[in-house]
Parts: sequence; C-alpha cells; structure tokens
Amino acid sequence: MRTTMKTIVSGLSLALCTLSYAQELTVPPPGYTDVIKRSDLVQRENQQFPLSDQSNSGKWTLNAQFTDEFDGQTLDTKRWHPSNPSWKGREPTFFHKDNARLEEGELVMSINQHGDTKLPKGYTHSSGFIKTKERILYGYFESEAKLMDAPWVSGFWLTMGTKDWWTEIDIQENCPCVEGQRHDINSNLHVFRSPKEHGNVKKHFSDPKKYYHPDEIQKGYHVWGLEWNKDVIRFFIDGFMFREVENTHWHQPLTINVNNESNKWFKALPDDSRTDQEYRVKYVRVWQQSQ
Repeated sequence: MRTTMKTIVSGLSLALCTLSYAQELTVPPPGYTDVIKRSDLVQRENQQFPLSDQSNSGKWTLNAQFTDEFDGQTLDTKRWHPSNPSWKGREPTFFHKDNARLEEGELVMSINQHGDTKLPKGYTHSSGFIKTKERILYGYFESEAKLMDAPWVSGFWLTMGTKDWWTEIDIQENCPCVEGQRHDINSNLHVFRSPKEHGNVKKHFSDPKKYYHPDEIQKGYHVWGLEWNKDVIRFFIDGFMFREVENTHWHQPLTINVNNESNKWFKALPDDSRTDQEYRVKYVRVWQQSQ
C-alpha cells in the first residue's frame, strides 16, 4: 500500500511538473534558442496596424495590392496563383488548386480535395498552395492563422528564385501536430544563390532558429509577423518580437506564399487518419513605410 501510494504521488508530481513545463518555461529546453512568455504577448487594440505596433509608431501604410482579408466568395486570382506554377510539391504531397478555398471569411487549405485527378508518379496525397503573382521588396507582413493538427507543415513565407538569385524568408514553418513540436515557433532564412553585388553566394546556406511558445500552437489562432527592411529582419509571434537578424543578403523582391506541405525534416508525412484537418488563415496583410 505504501509503495502504491508512493507511486501515485510520484506520478501526480510528474504530471504536475509536465503540465507546468508545457504551459510556461523560463529557460529554453535543449535545441531551442529561447522561450516566449505569455507576458510577452500583445493584446490587439485595432486591426488597422501591425499587432506589434498598435500605435503605428513605425508610420506603416497598408499596401492594398498585397493585402487580402479572404472575405470574398472565391480566391482573388488577379492577386494569387491558385497553386504553385513552378513547383509540384514535395513528395508524396502534390499541390492542387482544389485544396485552397475561401470559407466564412477565411482561406482554408485542405488535404486530398483533388477529386478524380490522377496524381503524378511519386505523389499519394494533395494539399494547397497560393502564391502572389507580383513581388514586393521590404515591408511588414502579418497573418493570423490556425495551423493544421495533422502531419503537414503549415507555411507563410517569402521567396523568389531566378537563374542568378534565389532567396527565402520563412516567417512561419511549423508542424505542431507532432509530439515534441506542439510548442515550436520556427523561423528561417535561406540564400540559395546570389549575384556578385548581393554576396556572390554559390552554395546554399540557411539560418534556422526554434523558439518555445507557452501554448500548443495547433489549438488556436496565432499572429505571425515579419518586419523586413534594408538593415534588419525581425520575426514576431502574437505581437512579440522573438528574433532579429542583420539583413546581409535579403534584398531581392519576393513573392508571398501560403501553403501546407509534406516535409520530412518536420516529421510531416501523410497520415490517412487525419486528412480532415485544415490550415485556416484569417488574412494576409502587408504594410510599408515611405521610402
């Protein structure tokens, strides 16, 4: 009886410790750059300005060309490609336009809505991808979204690849449905190649960082933001700046991308029991400052 009671108490203590650990940390776990605290997060006062700058001290002006509230009946194909015109998707998930739709004022990205379409060799599932038709250089980029609770990465990112110049900024790239990744906030910067006047990069390099959020990301809506100018790149979650990087290479006009995809590095490989899950995006907003 004494042994049983000791086991129960020990188990309860472990459960309480685990609960406390999952809710709020002060020291980052191994592999994490830092911890984000609830007290860091910002309460929205208005929809007019970035969540991190509600008083608009940065003098931001909304760029209507790249902003979409997703409040229409169908996707605005004057603004967006309804799928990726130059990338079929990372196997085994194929990008198909029927996986991106508008519903109740949100962009909804689903899995396997391709109907009778035969998928190319190597692909067993399909997902969504939208990409702006125009490119933009610098600004503040923000999206409020609920990520998929299924093993596909939900993404919000900027990129452009040409023969001589290919860079990428990953504002958010997460798969929180996987155990051990539920609190992860990932950000990354890539340079695949660049011309001489912009670093003369011949070999791909990246700068990934992972931060611990107090909430399980897949359980609710969160706001991701990016401030990008000629000097610095700042990453935000729920209005809090968690990362700042000197802008050494990212001076290329880029497209805005929203998608869900397979990605083995995030343990994001298809699970047929969870294909009913969705990536829901309330808006994509872009502000710029007067140059």
